[in-house]
Amino acid sequence: MAKTWLITGTSTGLGRLLTERLLARGDRVLATLRRPGALDDLLALHADRLQVLTLDVTDTAAIRAVVAEAFESAGRIDVVVSNAGYGLFGAAEEASDEQVERQIATNMLGSIQLIRAVLPHLRGQGGGRVVQVSSEGGQITYPSFSLYHATKWGIEGFVESVAKEVAPFGIDFIIAEPGPTATNFAQGLDRTEIMACYEQTPAGDVRRALASGDFVIKGDALRTVDAMIMAADLPSPPLRLALGSTAYASISRGLQERLDELESTRDVALSADVAS
Repeated sequence: MAKTWLITGTSTGLGRLLTERLLARGDRVLATLRRPGALDDLLALHADRLQVLTLDVTDTAAIRAVVAEAFESAGRIDVVVSNAGYGLFGAAEEASDEQVERQIATNMLGSIQLIRAVLPHLRGQGGGRVVQVSSEGGQITYPSFSLYHATKWGIEGFVESVAKEVAPFGIDFIIAEPGPTATNFAQGLDRTEIMACYEQTPAGDVRRALASGDFVIKGDALRTVDAMIMAADLPSPPLRLALGSTAYASISRGLQERLDELESTRDVALSADVAS
């Protein structure tokens, strides 16, 4: 049976590909974007099943208005995909206050407010599914992506908690965690002003790896999108979905390192209890 999807950030990248794949299989898509006209070619082909809405996710009032319009127009939305976002690249000290605030406002607060806006509608229709597009960077870290990681780790904690809050209403979540994937993500990075003192540090190493092409990208964008759709179609999907061999390996390694560190501090941790 065809589904109805609401997807943010559909101008390019995974959001655009997701929209294309869903329309091709016969689903209906309500797609939001900041740049009007970016989906005109798809509208020409799928005017009966594609509705395009303009939205900047840093505008909370606009989020609520667009979400209300989408649910009123569709009647029912089966899957909401919170995809809008971008990366801020550079060491934390290098970033300007404006860059920090915009990164958090878009990636974390925008996603939080989108989810908060759709919950009453999903409850009212008796359930639904939310796919939060995160990253392997929601569980592991690279130097020079500290502010980006802050938003992804933050939104993952938010979603994990909300998923427990709304499970009784038939609402569930998937946190999609792609590894480095061949999209326009790198081209869309907001880059900080470089401070010379970071050039011979891990932050500088990552900067050079990206510039030289030595930063390995194994993820295939189409296969990543297909895997997201496959998971969203499952009756009982996983809360977290690593996408790509890099994501799977790096998240597995990161979790094991944290478990090892936790175990190494066991005696100290238990010593903090009230004395029996």
